[in-house]
Amino acid sequence: MKLSLLFVLFAILPFLALPALASDIRYLSLEEVVDIAREQSPNAMMARHRYRGSYWQHRTFRAGYLPNLRFEATIPNLNRTISPITQPDGTDIFRRRSLVSSTGNLSLNQRIGPTGGQLFVSSGLQRIDLMRDDFTEVSYLSTPINIGYRQPIFAFNPFKWERRIEPIRFEEAQRQYVETMEDISIRATDLFFDLLLAQINIEINEINLASNDTLYRIAQGRYELGRIAENELLQMELNLLNSQAMLEQSRIDYEAAVFRFRSFLALDDMRRLELLPPEDPHDLTIDVGVALAEARSNRADMLTQERQLIEADRQVDQARAENRFNANLFAVFGLTQSAPEFAEVYRDPLDQQQLSIGIQIPILDWGVSRGRVMMAESNRELTNATVNQALVDFEQEVFLRVMGFNMLDSQLEVARKADVIAEKRYEVTRQRFMIGRIDIIELNLALEEKDRSKQRYLSALRNYWRGFYEMRRLTLYDFVNNQSLKVDFNEI
Repeated sequence: MKLSLLFVLFAILPFLALPALASDIRYLSLEEVVDIAREQSPNAMMARHRYRGSYWQHRTFRAGYLPNLRFEATIPNLNRTISPITQPDGTDIFRRRSLVSSTGNLSLNQRIGPTGGQLFVSSGLQRIDLMRDDFTEVSYLSTPINIGYRQPIFAFNPFKWERRIEPIRFEEAQRQYVETMEDISIRATDLFFDLLLAQINIEINEINLASNDTLYRIAQGRYELGRIAENELLQMELNLLNSQAMLEQSRIDYEAAVFRFRSFLALDDMRRLELLPPEDPHDLTIDVGVALAEARSNRADMLTQERQLIEADRQVDQARAENRFNANLFAVFGLTQSAPEFAEVYRDPLDQQQLSIGIQIPILDWGVSRGRVMMAESNRELTNATVNQALVDFEQEVFLRVMGFNMLDSQLEVARKADVIAEKRYEVTRQRFMIGRIDIIELNLALEEKDRSKQRYLSALRNYWRGFYEMRRLTLYDFVNNQSLKVDFNEI
């Protein structure tokens, strides 16, 4: 009875171990690898942080045009010095003075972007305590309200240009983030196929080793019967040794590929990885006109070129503004009052006004300002030429990439058929060698062609999927679903 139970236990143990063994393997497809890379790879995290920096820079720019409320205070400011005091008769004597002053000011500032001016409203209070030997003299000065305006006239207005450039810069950062995500997809695709090729090379070399071992044993029997020469036997032994060496090398290459794969994807799962070959490619033919239109509409390069042109115009405007008549207007109207007691400092305030206009007129600078203008205009012309050439190169790149991608599908189909034919040819050649109909040279040629055809097929498959993600990156457009690539920036 005990022997029967032991027999049943040993019989079912392998089946109980199967789920555990299966759980030690993590199967990954190309789509899953790309999703993992876009979600948790270090490159994706750096891209998100770079975008967040651009986002807060844009928020800071927008906040700069909102009212700015500020409170400033000095409580207290003690000053004990010996200073000259003017007497009623006009003579000066030195006296020791002890003075405590306290100030508080609340101000509201608003930047006026179109004109480059600034509007401000403020309210303040000051108290002075003059400490003498016999008593302390206290006085207050209030400014219930001050309304003022600062305005440069004919001067360079940086705010006007900032309002044009910063929104473009922010949208440019958004598009660059999408492009970076597609760069990550391309890199993940490369590493996926590196590991897949290393994985398949191990399988190929294991099969070749087993096949060469069998053929070598057969050759040994034939040699003993005198049916083959010694050189053929040695060639078979050499094939066996080469297969062993190639298998060991493929295992080393596999471990290196696994390390790079895990490092890029930041995988902390230590299960053995098993990559699943990609499914059949999309039946996709891209229209050059559509690709060009989407690239112009979606790529960050287009915004970069637009921003560069605006920045060149800004430099010209700044150089011209610094070479002409400028003036600054400052005007303030407010109320003020002073009193020895706090309860009286806000009673019957008096009005106060201030108006000043400062001018700056360039008379002679020996051509320095004109030289700056000419340099800025020359730089603008250079920027225009550079942008135009970049646009031509960009359109040519899109055209060539689209034409190249549209041929990848047929190249993949040819490589697939060649792989199937080479596999069948090797099997037929191997069978004929086993019955002694062909020599070892033809067998080696068939084996080499089989391995090369398999690698060419994997290379063609890699080129197709890499080209697919490159087209997405080049145009920021999803040609499978016919829509622009979108990212929910609120989640970032």
